[in-house]
Amino acid sequence: MTTTDRPLPQVSQNELQAMAYRDPLTGLGNRYRLRDKVRAVATERADDPAPFTIGIANLDGFKPINDLFGSAAGDEILCQVAHRLKACIPDGATVTRHDGDEFAFLLPLIFEKTSAERLGQMIKEVLSAPYDLGDRNVRLSASFGFAIYPFAGEEFEDLLKSAETALYRSKRRGRGQITVYSREIAQEMKRATQLEQALRNAIIADAVDVHFQPIVRIRDGAVLGFEALARWNDADLGFVSPAIFVPLAEERGFIDALSEALLRKAAEAALAWPRDMFLSFNLSSAQLMDPGTALSILSTLSRVGLDPSRVELEITETAVMSSADTAQRIINDLRRVGIRISLDDFGTGQSSLGRLRDFTFDKVKIDRAFVSQITTDRASEHIVKAIVAMCEGLDLQVVAEGIETSADAAKLKELGCSMGQGYLYGRPIDAQATLAYLQGCKRATEAHTA
Repeated sequence: MTTTDRPLPQVSQNELQAMAYRDPLTGLGNRYRLRDKVRAVATERADDPAPFTIGIANLDGFKPINDLFGSAAGDEILCQVAHRLKACIPDGATVTRHDGDEFAFLLPLIFEKTSAERLGQMIKEVLSAPYDLGDRNVRLSASFGFAIYPFAGEEFEDLLKSAETALYRSKRRGRGQITVYSREIAQEMKRATQLEQALRNAIIADAVDVHFQPIVRIRDGAVLGFEALARWNDADLGFVSPAIFVPLAEERGFIDALSEALLRKAAEAALAWPRDMFLSFNLSSAQLMDPGTALSILSTLSRVGLDPSRVELEITETAVMSSADTAQRIINDLRRVGIRISLDDFGTGQSSLGRLRDFTFDKVKIDRAFVSQITTDRASEHIVKAIVAMCEGLDLQVVAEGIETSADAAKLKELGCSMGQGYLYGRPIDAQATLAYLQGCKRATEAHTA
């Protein structure tokens, strides 16, 4: 009998069923195992529906590690995670591999929010210990979403959806967060989804506007350029703060479309300004992680016809550090064509001096937290003085943000700060009002020199 003639080994019905309910990588149960376990517990408690909890854990930052070290290392980490979870979950609980880098739990003896949060904290600490990959160790954090039966849903699908909603909220808040589903959280997420749809529609309708705030030479108040600031006034929602809608666009993955629309409008407005005035525009952390950012910006400027040398892009230290290598390439590509790069909110990051050494900037903006107290707090005064002196030594221009009084301006002038912006010089106004503002500045200058 040849090899090809041999009968294939028979697989029993029980073995097939076991395979259908098991994750082949980790040996844990899968989503179907979780579903059946949850339904069984719910059936047991049908007459007296005592609460129980399901949870989902998502590994924060797993994809970059997987990309960096390879899928074999990623698989090894997932197996180590599974081992840790089996060892630390309470008696009677079930852990499954839910999907990719997500694991799910059935916790029959967790009845309320505080217990779920306490368990989540314990599991988070267990998962945060280093993972051994042979020649290296890596660390991960995890985010959690919990849902309590029957308050968060009586059917498996509803309960799971509630846990996913809670997890999504945790991911929105940052790494290592723990959220237990509630109706308030559901409403919050519903509002965010409605806001997202309204913002997407506003971008399509070109209804998100740009306002401009002057950046001046402190010595004589002469306008040198304008910072572009996003403004959105929705017909139904009213005024929506950029502190809300810009992070939402980043989180939901359409910051590129928003930024492109805003840059186009800002660049078109800048064409009407005197040619020696610059346009300052903010880049988000998501854009500094996208290799296509430089090309997108240059394409927009080219279509509008604005000289790149009149453009200055503001970035924060946090944004730079989100993906340092990609950010460095983007910065180099932009500076190569004459665009200047400004480090925004200087003094508020963890290692700003290191960023000045590692990256090439043209300008530093001193955060308003120091400027607002410069005349009343000696520490703030000395910090600003030190920043100005350091930037002078590094051949960097300096802008002080948040100047609101003439006393602030006088002190900054005394300390050698050359440029500033703030309500003392002008609040953000739309493109048409900006032209009127420039006409007023021109008339004032002509009257002064006459």
